[in-house]
Amino acid sequence: MVIVGDDPASQVYVANKEKACTELGMYSEKYALPAETTEEELLSLIDRLNHDDKIHGILVQLPLPKHLDDKLIINHILPEKDVDAFHPANVGKIMIGDFDFVPCTPAGVMELIRESEVPVEGKECVVIGRSNIVGKPMSMLLLHQNGTVTICHSRTKDLKDVTRRADILVAAVGIPKFVKADMVKPGAVVIDVGMDRDENGKLCGDVDFAEVEPIAGAITPVPGGVGPMTIAMLMRNTLTAAKRAHEKKGC
Repeated sequence: MVIVGDDPASQVYVANKEKACTELGMYSEKYALPAETTEEELLSLIDRLNHDDKIHGILVQLPLPKHLDDKLIINHILPEKDVDAFHPANVGKIMIGDFDFVPCTPAGVMELIRESEVPVEGKECVVIGRSNIVGKPMSMLLLHQNGTVTICHSRTKDLKDVTRRADILVAAVGIPKFVKADMVKPGAVVIDVGMDRDENGKLCGDVDFAEVEPIAGAITPVPGGVGPMTIAMLMRNTLTAAKRAHEKKGC
């Protein structure tokens, strides 16, 4: 795990990932670098980790300080150690449905759906948000399960009309309590990927839980819903990376 700077949210995320490694008995290293770290220094560290046989997964915590190029840094991680699944090679594999790693949050959503025995095939699935980290891979995973998928974004016209069609609604827009009751079809499965702060500074999601919960067939809370699944999927990706490395060596 590599973290650059002192962003408070990033510090919490990295600490939670470190704790999960300890609980699972996974060897881990954390590199906390100062905000003024140069690209050359960060790339040099990634090079060393790329060639370290005892490290199977490399995670660079985003966002990075503004003087660092996220794309350049992520692309420098070997695809087989990219346990966040952000490298273009892994993104392409997700597109064609032949992948080893999936971005951890969408993977966590799909695991929640599977464990809850919610059928995706033939269902209207709507994803609010088109980010490379959540929205786009989320839509692909639902499509691979034969859902009929619509991606909504800031320029979607008549948004409420679209979201009210959803049998499965995934909110990943980054706006506190954005999804209201009048945007949700009665009985829909509502999955809240958001991690926001409300007007009182209290942790909340992209869905107005109090409004939507009475009409939803199933709904995830914030906190305690998708968040823990994201970390679990990171651990699973790392285990997969370790297995692939040992298979490559013929172990």
